[in-house]
Amino acid sequence: MTEPVELTPEGLARLRRQLAQETERLDEARRVVREQMEANDQENQGLPEAQGRLLAAQTRVDELEDLIARAVVIEPGAGEEDGIRLGSVVTLLDLDSGRRLTLQLVSPPEASAVPGERPRVSRESPVGRALIGRRVGDEVTVDLGRRTVRYRVEEVGG
Repeated sequence: MTEPVELTPEGLARLRRQLAQETERLDEARRVVREQMEANDQENQGLPEAQGRLLAAQTRVDELEDLIARAVVIEPGAGEEDGIRLGSVVTLLDLDSGRRLTLQLVSPPEASAVPGERPRVSRESPVGRALIGRRVGDEVTVDLGRRTVRYRVEEVGG
């Protein structure tokens, strides 16, 4: 049996949008392959490349459909009395630089750092593992490989 994937409501919506986009790409890739197969030998030299794009698009659609089928939507912010958990929005203070960082703790399929958006950090990342169960005022030390960072939890929300 396959494992459920915990997602925030926003994460599930994002995956559904990605699926719609990837399905459009898959349809286009199918069209191109059909055209290449119908072309004569001189015109269909792009067939192997078109078939590769088709396979990649189909693989991505299959992955997204699988994630969505296994999705279990969690309610961000529920259970904050138990500390930071999946879906929590957390503000951290870097104790060395004084810089504040606000992020959301999510499952691996949702993790991303898109410029202009709040970072979504995987619970399986070093920072995510250090934050699970922590509360406001707790301090954590995180080994990031090249450096070690010390954070204090300033705020926890949903």
